[in-house]
Amino acid sequence: MIPLIDITPLHGAEGPGRRAADAELIAAATGSGFMTITASAELLPATHTHRAAMLRLLGLPQAEKRKLWRQKYDPGQPNIYRGYFPLLPGPAQNAEGYDMGPDIVHPRRADAGDDPLLEATPLLPEELLPGWRAATAAYYSAMETTGRVLMASIARSMGLDERFFDGAFAGGNSTLRFLHYPERDAAEIGEGASFVEEKGVRRRVIGGAHIDSGFVTLLAQDGVEGLQALDASGQWLDVPPREGTVAVNFGGLLERWTGGRIKATRHRVLSPGRPRHSIPFFYEPRVDAVIQPLPLEGIEPFEPFAYGDHLWQAMLKFPTYKGMEDVRKARGVPKAA
Repeated sequence: MIPLIDITPLHGAEGPGRRAADAELIAAATGSGFMTITASAELLPATHTHRAAMLRLLGLPQAEKRKLWRQKYDPGQPNIYRGYFPLLPGPAQNAEGYDMGPDIVHPRRADAGDDPLLEATPLLPEELLPGWRAATAAYYSAMETTGRVLMASIARSMGLDERFFDGAFAGGNSTLRFLHYPERDAAEIGEGASFVEEKGVRRRVIGGAHIDSGFVTLLAQDGVEGLQALDASGQWLDVPPREGTVAVNFGGLLERWTGGRIKATRHRVLSPGRPRHSIPFFYEPRVDAVIQPLPLEGIEPFEPFAYGDHLWQAMLKFPTYKGMEDVRKARGVPKAA
C-alpha cells in the first residue's frame, strides 16, 4: 500500500501538525521509499487543468517541436541537455519528452559557459502557446518549494538542522520534464520489446525497472495507471494516479548520502493500453554542490564529489544521451570546497 500524506503542515511552523507530518514522511521514506502527497492546489498545483495547460507543448505539430530538439537529434541545435527528445522507432525509447531547467523561473541560473548542465532551456514564442510559460513557471516554483520542505522534514527527522540541505540546493539545477507515452503497434516497436505477466494480463513495459539516480522525484500523473513500485517483499505495487496528488520517490544518491536510511525504490511503468502522460520533477542541488558524508552515525566514508559529475555519468546511461561521453568533462570538487 502506497501511503498518502498531506504535506500542508510541512509548510508551516513547528507544532503538533508538522511533527505528525514529519513522522509520516520519514516512516515512508525509510520504509517503502514511495508515497503520494497532497496539499492545496496553491501549494501543489497537480490539477487536471494545470497539467493540461503545460502539456499543450507536446501536442504541437512536429515541425514546431523540432525547433526544440536536442543536439543529439539535430546537430545544428546548440542545446545538449535541455529541450525536446522525439519518439524513435524500436523498443529502447517509448516516450517523447521535453526537459527544462530553472531558468523558466530563475533566468540568471542559465549559464552561457561550457557546461551543458547549465545551459538555457530552448523555448518557443509566447504567442504560440499563450499562458504556457506562466503556468509552467508556477508549477516549477511550487515543486521547488515542495522539494525544499520535504528535505527539511527529512533533516529534522534525522536529527539535523532543518536547513542542513539548503546550502547544496540553494540555486539548484532541478529538471522539470514532460513525457508522453503513445500507444504503439507491434510494427513500430519491432523486436526486443519487454513484457510482463500482470494479474493474468500480458503487458508491455514502457519504462524499465530502475532506481532514480539523484535525490527527490516528484511525479504528477495524468489519471492513467501504469506506474508501479517494488516493495521489500518483491511485489510490484500500483502507485495510484489520484487527482491532485504527486507521487514521491527518492534517488540512489540520497540513499547513499543518508547511509541507507532513506530508501531508493525500484519502479517501472507498464503500458495502460492507451496514451499516458506524466510530469516528473527532479529536485536537484547546484551542479557544483559538493556531496560528502553526512555528520550521522554509521555513515560510510566516501570521497567528496561534485554533484554535476555524478549527474552527467548517470545521464549517459539513458538512450537520449548515449554517445555523448565526451561532451562534458568531469569538473571535480571546486577548490573553494
